[in-house]
Amino acid sequence: TELKALLSSPAPLPVMSGWRLKIHRKRPPKGFDLVEDALDAFDEKMKEAVEASHEGLRKNETTWPIIKYHWLRNRYIYESYYKKKRISRELFDWLVRNKVADGPLIAKWKKKGYEFLCSLLAIDKSASNFGTTSICRVPLSKRAQEQQVLPAVSIGCVSCASCDKGAPIWWDGPFKRSDLLFSDEEESDEDEDEDEEKKGGDEETEDAKQGTKRDGEDKEADDEEKPPSKKQKS
Repeated sequence: TELKALLSSPAPLPVMSGWRLKIHRKRPPKGFDLVEDALDAFDEKMKEAVEASHEGLRKNETTWPIIKYHWLRNRYIYESYYKKKRISRELFDWLVRNKVADGPLIAKWKKKGYEFLCSLLAIDKSASNFGTTSICRVPLSKRAQEQQVLPAVSIGCVSCASCDKGAPIWWDGPFKRSDLLFSDEEESDEDEDEDEEKKGGDEETEDAKQGTKRDGEDKEADDEEKPPSKKQKS
């Protein structure tokens, strides 16, 4: 009887991740499968950050990884549409409309000076005790020495100023392209390295040619400047 009851009872529903709850029973547009695995990977990273041990950390520091992975997930969606053209406008709008993508944050990235903004919290003056933007919005070159590597207390971002190389620079290191989980990213990096090596080799060959040419010209000039020998005079 118990076995019959178990067989007749519905199977338990699998636990859905955060972004999947937002699109539950909604049919995504064509091309969604191109970003689905990456979204799951980012969600898993955020889950690990929430469940990680917070021993020895200040309260604000416990949310830093979550903010970072939120940025990475949205940057992935942003670049999939605007940079790599991997997804359609229809799918991008659908992700924003269903709050899988952070529309206001992505909109800021399209404005000059905010290309790498880490979080909307960084420009929310009401969230600051002094009514100013976060320290991460100040370029490293314009900070006092003691503030050079100081992360924003509520965000964990050291710098997201567009003029700072590697922005956003997080408390645990600079942003890396590989963090965006594009499968073709490593291949393109290798191609760029090969191009640089080839370019460097071509430059060395050209320099050698120019050096040989200059040596020949110098030798000719020396021959012209030499006084004629006694045999030539006679």
